[in-house]
Amino acid sequence: MSDDDFLRVEAADCPMSSCAAPAGSPCRTGKGKVAVQYHTARFRLVPSLAKALNVPTPALRKPGSVWVELPRPAAAGTKPSGHAKIGYARASTVRQSLATQLDSLKATGVTRIFSEKISTRATIRPELDKAIDLAREMRASGIAVTLVVHEHKRLGRGLALAELAEQLRAYDVGLEFLTGELQGTHDPSGVVFTVLAALSGMEREYIRDRTLEGHESARRNGKTIGGAAVTDPAMLSMALHLRDQDHSLREIAAQLVITKGKKKGQHPSPATVMRLLREHDEQITAEAASSSV
Repeated sequence: MSDDDFLRVEAADCPMSSCAAPAGSPCRTGKGKVAVQYHTARFRLVPSLAKALNVPTPALRKPGSVWVELPRPAAAGTKPSGHAKIGYARASTVRQSLATQLDSLKATGVTRIFSEKISTRATIRPELDKAIDLAREMRASGIAVTLVVHEHKRLGRGLALAELAEQLRAYDVGLEFLTGELQGTHDPSGVVFTVLAALSGMEREYIRDRTLEGHESARRNGKTIGGAAVTDPAMLSMALHLRDQDHSLREIAAQLVITKGKKKGQHPSPATVMRLLREHDEQITAEAASSSV
């Protein structure tokens, strides 16, 4: 399946009476949440997906969040009724000035400018979200829209920029950078969007591979993956004794006390106790298997 499958699915209303999501919106659950995947009756309307077992709802539709009807897409073949430019300016710190960015955006005929002073590392940038929401709504009403930014670094870098580009492409919103390495106007189906999407996938794989390599290296060196260990042999012995008396994990955890580290004096969680006992059982099983060979 391709990255654009959800757009093909959403080209039609969902025929499920319990959903009935209109064209342009994701499917919904009976509890009013965005469904994790599109209903079978809906994606079966797409010839290329008729034999698919499932079609997941993309992250940009925010599966599991409260369902909100999105603007219906413009009819196929309909030419844009106009063109609008929405500007976005950002500075990393309060001390930095936005004057240069704002002046350059105004000079290009931007219709509306959203600006904020916030770090690129921030996972939520309210003004950027507002700019994208407005761009999506205007594009859905049949107006061609371009998000204009002084430089691509104002939007983000690496994976963050690639993910944003994927979101804009899904909304059929163009991008324009006034300066920098990517200076120029870029169509959602153009090469810049394609390259950013490819970089996004490559960076995800790179991060995953490096993480797995790090975990494997740590294990070879006898290091524990995750947070600092809070268990010890004495805790294990007590946990085994309490389990033999048919106590529940919650009851066992309530009677154990952490003796080291930042959590010294606190009780371990039931999940920690479960992991402690499981690892002990696995070790006993492994030793028994090796001795019988």
